[in-house]
Amino acid sequence: MVDQRDALAREVDEELRREQLMKLWEKYGILILGFVLLIILGVAGWKFVEARRIASQQTAGTEFSLAVREVAKADAKAETNAVLEKIASSGPEGYAVLAKLRLAAADKAAGKTAEAMAKYDAIAKDRRADPILADFARLEAAMLTVDGGNWTDIQNRLTPLTVDSNAWRYSAREALGVAAMKAGKTAEARQEFEKLMGDRNVPPSIGERARLMMVMLTEAEIAKQAATPAAPAAEAPKAPAAPAAKSEPKAK
Repeated sequence: MVDQRDALAREVDEELRREQLMKLWEKYGILILGFVLLIILGVAGWKFVEARRIASQQTAGTEFSLAVREVAKADAKAETNAVLEKIASSGPEGYAVLAKLRLAAADKAAGKTAEAMAKYDAIAKDRRADPILADFARLEAAMLTVDGGNWTDIQNRLTPLTVDSNAWRYSAREALGVAAMKAGKTAEARQEFEKLMGDRNVPPSIGERARLMMVMLTEAEIAKQAATPAAPAAEAPKAPAAPAAKSEPKAK
């Protein structure tokens, strides 16, 4: 008897739940279908955009690799630059920045310093660029001014790149030391080269160049001291002349 009551109660509960679900479906069925459809369309759209993005990156990567291979050929430079300019203007962000750096390097190699610096500065100011690539552009722009630029301007450009957390700190410190040396700032140059020589993590090539620069600074200082005429020694005071001896009177 008890089992029959329990079975009847379960049937009643199931019927009530079925009726509630039917009422909910009648009231919200269209909204539920629309929500599910939006999810399906959203996932499909995201998959489509992701596939297009991957395809675009692959295409840009292939074009960039081919352009880099052809950049050394004199007869292909115009075509190479055209491909790089296309990637720089409409390619994926990462490859676009790499293409811009290549174009700036081409101007630098061609002796177009102003054009190269403008391109490097534009990359450095682009907030969408990867921070490491943006700092590399800042470093390249600063190094273009090392030979004849204003010391204060060079210092302002390079000093932020010399912090310990920066990926390009060793190259920046070396460039700052060379710039200080060229500007006649011997103490500043020595300070930067000593930092490089005392850092165990410095790349071997940069550490070796720092040691050579320190040798050059030392030799220049020794040569300068040797060329400076010595101050004349102070003349010793002359002893007063001895008084003339008086002649004694002759004895008569």
